Amino acid sequence: MKLPVRLALLLTVIAATACAPGTSGGSGGDEATGTLRVWLFQEVGNQPKEKVVDAVVAGFEKAHAGTDVTVEYIPVETRAQRIKAAFNDPGSAPDVVEYGNTDTAGYVADGGLADVTAEFGAWDEAKDTDPTARRSVTVDGKVYGAPLFVGVRALYYRTDLFAELGLEPPRSLAELAATARKIRAAEPGLYGLAVGGAYTYGALPFLWAHGGDLTDLDSAASRAGIEAYTDLFGDANCPAAKCAGMGGNDTVTAFAAGKAGMAIGGDFSHAAVQAGAVRGKYAVVPLPGVAPGSIAPAFAGGNNVGVLRSTSHRTLAVDLMKRLASKATQRELFDAMGFLPTFADVRGEVAAAEPFVRPFVETLNAGTEFVPVAPGWAEVDSSLVLPTMYQEVVSGRKGVAAAAEDAAAKIGSAL
Repeated sequence: MKLPVRLALLLTVIAATACAPGTSGGSGGDEATGTLRVWLFQEVGNQPKEKVVDAVVAGFEKAHAGTDVTVEYIPVETRAQRIKAAFNDPGSAPDVVEYGNTDTAGYVADGGLADVTAEFGAWDEAKDTDPTARRSVTVDGKVYGAPLFVGVRALYYRTDLFAELGLEPPRSLAELAATARKIRAAEPGLYGLAVGGAYTYGALPFLWAHGGDLTDLDSAASRAGIEAYTDLFGDANCPAAKCAGMGGNDTVTAFAAGKAGMAIGGDFSHAAVQAGAVRGKYAVVPLPGVAPGSIAPAFAGGNNVGVLRSTSHRTLAVDLMKRLASKATQRELFDAMGFLPTFADVRGEVAAAEPFVRPFVETLNAGTEFVPVAPGWAEVDSSLVLPTMYQEVVSGRKGVAAAAEDAAAKIGSAL
């Protein structure tokens, strides 16, 4: 008997978490001095993040005599290969690592992350963690890290260009596409809306807004969402030859440089845009949905920071993890990078103080979506199933139906 997709997925998740390798405690020891290695993600315009992290590290080293910390910033796109290799090679592995919230279940199944349930529960600041963010570090009731920031995406647009062309912010996805083409027609040297064939989390709101589902990509609703996004590639908006290989950072960089009228960017993209050529000439609104006035469901993204099970400095590593994810650091990361804090009280403070946060909070409040919470999702992500699907359509190698069917089979197999 064929099980319904959601029931089959649930049973797979239960089985995978039940069989996951035990990660309670650290297997490498608990030395009180020495060098701790930290891997953090490389951002667009990374220097402000580095400044915040350097201050945290300085405070940590001052508090712990005989310790020093080395920080390496790794590309987001290759994080899966780097981090999984580290799980198998403790000698070159970091002690503390930043990881995407979609990676938690897979990394726990791999036995790579340390169970820090007791330390997280005893941490006074943890009580104010947003429940959604807390779930992002929780697998089978145990905690495997600390939330670092929460992120959603919205629509950045050029206010100067919109005023010049007499345009209004689009109120539906159909208006978005039409507006993009008007900008491109009026300014052939610009992308109307910068889109990328490798920009998974910019594409997913189109799928979800049309009623699609990642566990049923070959449904009519999912195909409609895929088509709505891939139709934005072409000479009338963002030429496939240039845009098919672009990821999220590429689209934000294009917008910040003044090469696009619009782009889908995160709250975490704010610093990079502010540092670009469009500073003072842009605004942000929620990405619209299918119905005029609606908001497309955004991916509830964000990053966490955790301790590797193989660390030989468990107590020190946990302390450094908490310092990196603390309220004070999250406030500073918000000021430096625009990262939305995971603590409800801190997020409320920054939203009241900074108007640019409001469209992202409005998007969060409208309802968000997430990828399937299953160890197999890491395989889907690292094997680029979704970018491949979009790029096959954009390049003309496959139609929407065939590409979606192939991607659905791969996701089903992985999950």
